[in-house]
Amino acid sequence: MRMVDLGNQRGPLHLHIIDTPTSVDCGREVRFRRSFRSLVECMVPCCGFQPSHSSDSDDSADSFSTTTDHDSTHASTLTGTFFGYRKGRVSFCLQDDTRTTPLLLLEFAVPTAYLAREMQYGLLRIALECDRQKQPAASNSNSSSCSLFNVPVWSMYCNGRKVGFALRRQITLSDVNVLKLMQSVSVGAGVLPVASKSDDDNGDLMYLRASFDRVIGSPDSESFHMINPVGSSGQELSIFFLRS
Repeated sequence: MRMVDLGNQRGPLHLHIIDTPTSVDCGREVRFRRSFRSLVECMVPCCGFQPSHSSDSDDSADSFSTTTDHDSTHASTLTGTFFGYRKGRVSFCLQDDTRTTPLLLLEFAVPTAYLAREMQYGLLRIALECDRQKQPAASNSNSSSCSLFNVPVWSMYCNGRKVGFALRRQITLSDVNVLKLMQSVSVGAGVLPVASKSDDDNGDLMYLRASFDRVIGSPDSESFHMINPVGSSGQELSIFFLRS
């Protein structure tokens, strides 16, 4: 399995990625290389990718440090990570930092490659909307006080187009392994050396991690805006949560 090491460079990142067909590259692979180049170039890595080699064999969610402070979920800056196999659905998680249990884990109904193509234009706005009237009856009576992080299903819009749904899900062993590999990465984008456990070839496992400013408008609206590292190309990426 291939791995892209983003290194410990600071400042503009110059990557040489082949985007012309070779004797073994097909047109589809070339198009993917171009899309993936856009995803990588939208970030400037501030630390290298160094897989964590923990001596602890326990691969449960307990491997992440837990945060009991209630105020932690109201931090102004959080770590956001997109990850997923190229041909599989992309997941998004929010953490206080790279070593804590995710505060939110969503699975988007779009392939990772689709998200990479949308990002090549420099602007990606994901809007997640839910209707409190359609929430489970048990929580509907107290929906205003229910955290947006607890909403199970969202309608998803990507740059103004409805693309399906986003589902909140529990962290799995596979998620734990992926996030443990990225514990030393604070900001960056690349490919992880993780083989798909599916019989189908889902391609490489891609990721993008960044810091996000959290803006709480009301109990029914929040937004997260990616903080561009110094020297980046100015990628604009925002995620909006709205309960109506």
